[in-house]
Parts: sequence; C-alpha cells; structure tokens
Amino acid sequence: MTRATTTLTELARLGFADLDAAGAGLAAVPRDRVELFALVADPDQALRLLRGLIESAPDAVAPLLADEDASLRLFRVLGASSGLADFLAHHPEQLSVLRTPLRGPGAPAKLRATLLAAAQGLDGEAGWNAMRVAYRRELLALAAWDLEQPDGIAVVDQVAASLADMAAAALDAALALARRASRFPSEQVAATRLAIIGMGKAGARELNYLSDVDVIFVAGADAASGLDDEKAVEIATRLAMDTMRAIHELAVEPPLWEVDANLRPEGKDGALVRTLDSHLAYYERWAKSWEFQALLKARPLAGDQELGAEYVERITPMVWSSASRENFVESVQLMRERVTANIPLDEVDVQLKLGPGGLRDVEFTIQLLQLVHGQSDHEVRQRATLDALAALADRGYIGRVEAAEFGRDYRFLRLLEHRIQLSRLRRTHLIPRDPDALRALARGSGLATTSDGLLEAWQRVKQTVRTLHERLFYRPLLSAVAALPEDGYALTSEQAEARLAAIGFHDPRGALHHIAALTSGVSRRAQIQRNLLPVMLAWFSEGADPDLGLLSFRRLSDDLGETYWFLRMLRDSSGAAHRLTQVLSGSRFVGLLFERIPEAAAWLETDGELRPRPLVDLLDETAATVARHSDDVDAAALALRTARRREVLRAAIAAIIGMITVEELGLALSDITTALLTGALALAHRYGDGIEFGIIALGRYGGQELGFGSDADVVYVYRPAGADPQQAQERAEGIVRELKRLTEDMRLPLDLDIGLRPEGKNGVVVRSLESYRAYYERWSLTWEAQALLRARGAVGDQELLRAFEQLADEVRYPASISETDVREVKRIKARVEAERLPQAADPARHLKLGRGSLSDVEWFVQLLQLQHGARLPGLRTTSTLRALDAAVAAELVPGPDAAKLRAAWLIASRARSAMTLWTAKTADVLPTDRQQLEGVARLLEYPPGGAQELEEDYLRTTRLARQVFERLFYGARR
Repeated sequence: MTRATTTLTELARLGFADLDAAGAGLAAVPRDRVELFALVADPDQALRLLRGLIESAPDAVAPLLADEDASLRLFRVLGASSGLADFLAHHPEQLSVLRTPLRGPGAPAKLRATLLAAAQGLDGEAGWNAMRVAYRRELLALAAWDLEQPDGIAVVDQVAASLADMAAAALDAALALARRASRFPSEQVAATRLAIIGMGKAGARELNYLSDVDVIFVAGADAASGLDDEKAVEIATRLAMDTMRAIHELAVEPPLWEVDANLRPEGKDGALVRTLDSHLAYYERWAKSWEFQALLKARPLAGDQELGAEYVERITPMVWSSASRENFVESVQLMRERVTANIPLDEVDVQLKLGPGGLRDVEFTIQLLQLVHGQSDHEVRQRATLDALAALADRGYIGRVEAAEFGRDYRFLRLLEHRIQLSRLRRTHLIPRDPDALRALARGSGLATTSDGLLEAWQRVKQTVRTLHERLFYRPLLSAVAALPEDGYALTSEQAEARLAAIGFHDPRGALHHIAALTSGVSRRAQIQRNLLPVMLAWFSEGADPDLGLLSFRRLSDDLGETYWFLRMLRDSSGAAHRLTQVLSGSRFVGLLFERIPEAAAWLETDGELRPRPLVDLLDETAATVARHSDDVDAAALALRTARRREVLRAAIAAIIGMITVEELGLALSDITTALLTGALALAHRYGDGIEFGIIALGRYGGQELGFGSDADVVYVYRPAGADPQQAQERAEGIVRELKRLTEDMRLPLDLDIGLRPEGKNGVVVRSLESYRAYYERWSLTWEAQALLRARGAVGDQELLRAFEQLADEVRYPASISETDVREVKRIKARVEAERLPQAADPARHLKLGRGSLSDVEWFVQLLQLQHGARLPGLRTTSTLRALDAAVAAELVPGPDAAKLRAAWLIASRARSAMTLWTAKTADVLPTDRQQLEGVARLLEYPPGGAQELEEDYLRTTRLARQVFERLFYGARR
C-alpha cells in the first residue's frame, strides 16, 4: 500500500470527509496534534477554522498548539461551534481562556463579579461591548468544559444552570450600565428598586446556549428615600428599557440573546414595569390560569434580590391554587394545544422541541402533575423540570423507574438541543437534515458515531416520550383502584380524583368507580382494559364531556362483555379506540343509540363502514325486511325502525369524526327517512286495495336537508284505482293512521309533520290528486305555493308522485307573480319573525328563525324561485343551496352576497345538528351556557376552549347574512 493511500485512510479514520482539503490543511498543524481531530465533532470544520486563526492571529494560537490538552480544547470548540470561532476570530486574545482547563461551571457570584468588572467605568455602547465580550469569554470557557466531558448527558443540567447564571450576571451588568447612564438625578436612581424576575427556563435554571430570556420587571422605591412609587416606576421603566438594549440591541459586538418581557401582566399591551402591589392587584383580579402557570418557574434573577424574593413569596400561593380555579381544565387543554401547536409540515419530523415526542411533551406532563399535586404537597413545588420529576417520584406520584427513564430521555433531548444551538450560536430546535451536519452532531454529542445511529437513537427516545403522558399521568390512576398495585406505589383516591378533576372530569369519584369496574378481576377483558384504559382516559379528557364518555364506554363494555371482535378492536386498533372515545365523550345522542346497537362499534375500524349507505341499498334492505316478515306487520315495522336507528347512528358517527359534510348528512338522513317510509307504506298499503298512494316530502325533507332532530314535513296524496271516492278516502286515511303507528319510535322519534297541507291544521290529513288540483286552482294562497317549492315525490306509486310534482310545478313556478303576492311573501316573513320567535329567545341566537339564520336564507331563495323559476330551469330545485347557486349563475344575486348567505345557512344547519348530538334533544337556540356551547363547538371541530370562537363566528356570519337579506329581500324588485 502506498504512503498516499495510507495517509488518506488515516484521514478518513480521524473523521475527515474532505480528504484532499484535510491533507493540505494539516501541513499547518503539528504532526503530534493530528490524532486529536479524531475526538472532534466536525474535523473538517475544526481544521478550516484553525487555519484561519493561525493566519490571522498566529501568536495567540501558538501557545495552545504547544500544549496537547489546550490544543484538544481548541479543536473541540472549533469543531463544535462556528459561532464561537467567529468570536475568537474577532477577539483572538480570548484564546487564552483555553490554555488552562475549567474545573467546572463558574459560581453565580463569580460570574456576576466578572461581568460587572468588565463594564466598570464604561458607559453606553462601549460598556455594552465590554460586557458582551466578557459574557462570551465565559460562554467559551463553559462550552470547552462541556465538550470535554466524557458523558454529555450527565452534565447537561449543570450546563443549563450555568447558562442561566450567566444570563443573570449579564442582566445585572446591563442594569448597572443603565443606572450609570440614567438621565434622572443620581439620588433618585439610587432610590429606585428594580427586580428582574426570571421566567421559564431562565427561572428554572435550565437555559440553552441561545435561549430567549423571559423576564418580568418589578419596581419600588427605597422606603427611606421619600421617592414616590409613580416616580420610581417611571425611572425603573427607563432602566428596564436600557437594560434590555444593552443585551440585545445592535452594536459592534453582536447581541447576546433576546430579553422577552411579554409574560408580564396584559402581555405586550401591559406596562413594562409595575410595582409589587400593582402586580398583586392584577393577579388577584384579572389574571387567567395560564398566567399563573407561566409563573410556576419564577425566581429573582437579577437586580434587587430582596424585592424579587418578596414578589415570588407573594405570588407563589396564587400559582399553586390555580389548579382549583374554575377555568383550570380549559387552560390545561390550551396548554396541550400549545404542545401540539401547528408546526410547518416540513418541520414536523425534525422538530426537537415541539414535535411528537419532543421536549415540550415532557415539560407539559411534569408541569401538569406539579399543578395538580402541588396544591397540597409543597415538596413538588420545584422550578426545574428534572428536580420536579425527582420530587414527584420521591413523593409517590409517579414510579421511580419511569422517573429515571424519562429523566434520561429528557437529558438526551436537551443535550441535542445544546449541541445544535452551540453549532452556530443561533436559536433553533431543528435536527439538521444535512448528513454531514448530522454526523457532526452525533460525534459532538457522543450519543452516536454516525448520522444513522443518532437518528435511530432519537427515534427510540421520541417513541418513549410519546407515551410519557399516559405512563406518568394516567396509568397511576389505575393504582388508586387496584388492590395490589403492580408498580409498588399507589395514588390515594384523593390524589387520583385531583388528577381526574384537573383534566376535565366533573365527577372524579364516579370516574374512579367506572375505572375500577372496567379493570377489576382476572378476565381477559379486564386485562385488556387495564392496558388500554390509561390511553383512553387521555383521549376522553380531550373530549367535551369526559364523564359522559367514560360512563358510555363502561355501558358499552358491559353490553359487549367478552365479545372477541370488540376486545380485539380495543387492543389492536388504536384508531378505532380513539374514534370511540371521540364520539362517546362528544355526544349523548350517540351514547344512547350505542346502548341499543352496541355492535355498531365495529364500524369504527373501517372508513367504508361509516359512510352513509346509498338509497338503493337501503331500499333493497327495506324490501327484504318486508318480504321476510310478510305475515307479521308489527315485527316488520320493528325491524324497519331498528334499521333506521342503526343508519342514523352511522350518520351521527360519520358527522362527529368529520367524515361527511352537512350537505351529505342532509342527504343521508333524508334517504334513511325515505327507506323507513317506503317499508311502512309497503306494510300499510297492499296491492289491490283500490287506490294509489304517495308521500310528498316538503320542507327540509323535501330539500334533502334534514338534520338530527328535524321533523319530516310531508303531505299525503292518493288517486282512486278501482275504489269509489268514499272508499278511496277512507282507505287513504287508514293508511295515514297505520303509517303513523308503524313509524312511531319512542327511542328515536320521527315526527311526520303534515302542517304544510292545504288549509294547514284545519285541512284534511290526506287528499286525492284531483282534490289538490281543485284546491290549488281556486283557493291556493301564496304561502302554500311557497311551501310547494320544496315538494318532492318521496315514497309511493311513481306515476302518482310524478303527477303531483307536475301539479306542483304549475303552482310554484308561475309565469308571473304580482307585486301584491311579492308583498304578501314579505309581510308573512315579517310576521313570522315577530310572532313565531319564542318570547325569551334572542333573535341573534335563534338558529331557525333568528336574524341571518336559516329562515332568512330560505325565504330569500324561495322568493327568487317564485319570481324567476318559470323562466330559469336551474331554480327549479328543492335544494336551498343549489337554488342559490343557480341564482348566482343567472346573475340574480352577486357572488359575494351569495357566499355570505351560504355561510350562514351552513353554520346554522351544522349548529342545529350539533346541538341534538350534544344533548340528545332538539333545540333551536345557540346556548349561552359556556359548557353547553363548548360541547357544540367541539362537535363543529373547534379546538378546546372554542366556545367563544364559535359564538363570535356565528354572530358575525349571521349578521353579515342579515345585511344581505334585508337589502335583497325587503328591497328586492320584481
């Protein structure tokens, strides 16, 4: 083997990737130092940056190269951090810090003294620069110590604490500069107290190499000075602003990091500085739960330590009582939302902090456990995540094995975060995609030797952390109801109830009883439930009513017992189990139907099973049912009603999980109604009884726009086919009575409403086709023509249905409509608004008759159909939205106006069905009760806490629709 080949092989062994450049560059490095590159994160980068330093500052580099240990420290820094290399290039004299080893992170007092001394006697930008250079010198020393540790994971919390101490020292030095430069009288500045409270990672002493430093400023006046608080706040505000500028404003020496004061009362809109009393007044009266949670890690960071300590002492009781506040559960859900906040799709797989199995998952779980148990147990009131984890294990709230495991995983993730940020001294939480950068990260962290090895290790940790919330928060709940806890520790009932209450259970004691019932015993079902229930409790907690969900699940489990497919589905199909918790915790309507049809849970495994069945399939099943029970009418009717319940349940589940739109739902429910009526009519109207019979769909049924809880508006028509007129009328009336009897269902009521028949409530229940014709020719009123706009032959003898529709066309699409009739339509609409709206109902919230709601949109569209349907075939449809689209196409309605009407119709229709799903009762008024509104909002796919957003969206959408309606309806010209 030649010498050149041997040299290249050796370079590859040392870790160089660009072998040609390395071979040339190493000529400037002493031969006995070359082997040291094998211990460097990125040998190529280290060599390149080293050559630059040798060229620009040979005298500063030479002493380090003369010493093997110093050389290794230098190479490690250059290979791990181009950001620190830039600092050394601008300040080569700071290379001296690497000559001697750092025994460990600096003490907080020493760091403060060092940074204060650096800026002593300097003002303005000169002071900023000197302080920033001194800070980065300490950062260089810390990084060098960090990089030379054999186990980076073991020291990650020490490094994080030292970074927080350095941030505190920098703030103290910046504040000293601000005081010296203040334009206020020196005695007033001296009498002004200013405490800088560290929040978040700064407060917990767990900063990264480049974190924003979250702070709150608290001011006061020296009691003996005579300075009043108002003046002290004015001076302190200027001092705080100048302190922040010294840290992060542009200067010759680059900014250190961002000082973020947005966690203060009222956020960005609030005063930058307040007195202690002002802070307390705000937190006592106005603060939201998340603001107390943000104070969990608060500690005096810089400035007046005595004032800072008093602030923390006074605030602490409020922080730890926040879990008992009324809206705590909602705030917990919002915390979880922040954990799973929208991450750009191209970053999901590389997000170290916010992605699945990331740092935020760990921090959220630990913080939630602290807030729940810290109310009564002072020992878990720790600021740092790892300290809190240890305390929770010591106090028996989580298992020691799990605590140790997750402590290691958290340190693993924090070490990666440190190395990524150290690389360029930039704030980032993204794992690099570049293979060379990944390889350098693997070598620099010591977590792997190759990029693939690092990714595999990271994926394992992410997978473990994903189960953290379930393992630490939910699984211990089972120990509270177990006779012999498997993990050697058990929560008390009170502790378990506190956890359940914190995640939204209103009856935590009852929930514990359900958990005990589901998991007790040695049966296969109990074993599967013990394994799955912790995960399902987490899913139930995400729903609008966890209590309802758990109760319904217990009932369903009791019904299905040891059924093989149900236990297999729970065990093997997490998607189906998740869907089950979603529908059970979001809908009382579905829960009640599941009690009658528990086997429907099997649909949750397959999307195809949840799609509404087409009408032709429903009618085939109906025909088979009638044929199978040809000798038993009541048995056939029961089977038909059961089939209707089943198909309504299918549509309800599909609607809840977002599989179908409200238009598809309307068609599905109309088809289900048609199938039931087809079967009932086949039982009530036998061939050869001397008449033809038909059911005409009207209203939302006619438009195929039914929602859950909607009435089915119909009229009945017959035509003699051998029977004399008297017999035909009697037989038709008998069919109507039988239809009502056969379709009556106490479990899932179906109201066949015949209120839109000629003469309304005073008219006969069924007429012959000729009677309808005679009536419409002589007596028909405008409202009856309007009602016929939604008429559709639904069930019965087809020739009769077509004949009725032809008759209806003559009435509903007149060649012309008089101004008198148009005025009559408008008069009736105004009367409906004035008289039919319930007295106590808010017109802005009534979904059917309120301002800008369904009634406004439908009456406007129907007026256009009466006016133009004869000449515009597109308007001859029973569908509100299709008619609206046709009106736009015909330029009868401007597109933007139609869009506002469509939006109002859709949100009102969706809300009506959601209210029935939520309460299992029909209601037409958007609720004002927050809990009820939240349930409706969640069904409409709003996030947790979305009640107000739904309310605002509905009121805004209908207000805009009402403006269009009033302009185009009441102001419409023929």
